[in-house]
Amino acid sequence: MKTFKFLSIFSLLGLFFTACSNDDDGNPLPINEEEVITTLTVTLNPVGGGTAIVLQTRDLDGDGPNAPVISVSGDLVSGTTYNGAIVLLNETVDPAENITEEVEEESDEHQFFYTAGSGLDLTTAYTNFDEDGNNLGTTFSLTAGASSSGTLSFTLRHEPTKPNSGLSDAGGETDIVATFNVAIE
Repeated sequence: MKTFKFLSIFSLLGLFFTACSNDDDGNPLPINEEEVITTLTVTLNPVGGGTAIVLQTRDLDGDGPNAPVISVSGDLVSGTTYNGAIVLLNETVDPAENITEEVEEESDEHQFFYTAGSGLDLTTAYTNFDEDGNNLGTTFSLTAGASSSGTLSFTLRHEPTKPNSGLSDAGGETDIVATFNVAIE
């Protein structure tokens, strides 16, 4: 009986010290909350001048009942190279928060991927990189090939494996994906 009481007291003390232990070293780990992205805008400026093409998706109610509003301002011109820039906004706050700045500050934890659907004749190339020289992709170049049409998707991954050979082996979590119907004339 004494052994049982003795073990019970030690068990209770163990629970007390475990529950009251100070694991906080005074430097709690920061919580990196997921960014709220309501709007993705891709601006394609033709090299040498001309009319910019703007691709945009806006989903101001997030996971609410309303579908995103998707727009494409015009067709790409065959044989033209465009300088592309992506801007991400959180428009649930006023003024709108530019999430692109955060993505670029945390460039080692993010990467954009561009995916042309079958039938769309274009190529893309990264023009900005993280501090280790790996692709980031908030800016890029796009060259429109032969007259064609199809989809063009932009996918932002958080904590992808870097370097990678593309979206298929990047891993990480998708922060946003936007798909646009595009035509090359």
